[in-house]
Amino acid sequence: MILKDPQLNSDDAKEARRTELSKAIFPRFDFEEMAKRSLGSEWRRRTASEQEEFIRLFTALLKDSYVDSIEFYRGDKIGYRRESQDGDYAYVGSKIINERGEQFAIDYRLNLEGSAWKGYDVIIENISIVNNYRSQFRRILGRSSFEELLQTIRDKVH
Repeated sequence: MILKDPQLNSDDAKEARRTELSKAIFPRFDFEEMAKRSLGSEWRRRTASEQEEFIRLFTALLKDSYVDSIEFYRGDKIGYRRESQDGDYAYVGSKIINERGEQFAIDYRLNLEGSAWKGYDVIIENISIVNNYRSQFRRILGRSSFEELLQTIRDKVH
């Protein structure tokens, strides 16, 4: 496991550790679908180039955030609570149990892309990442422009 690898556990190996985590985790996510859902009805109002830029920036934002979160789960146990499938969509409920025995729910919404299931939302303790971003983006768009939303995201990822 990447987080238990002694060669990747030092501060000097942070970039190598994050690269390995990214290679292991990100192929399992549908960042384009996450971007569309997080932008909500605003998605259809955007040009193809604006959509591409948003997907690129949103993906970078999520990747940074998700890798930061994953690095904290060293030594924790993961258990599965339930799963369900409805056609090309599925739900997987899991829990993380830390060293103190505390449990945290982390659930995934997935869609079937070809022959692979890919996550399009992560729900941590009943808070959807996609819904959370959608609310934030609506607030920003309510008081400013789409370009300012993009700039806000650019500032966070650079």
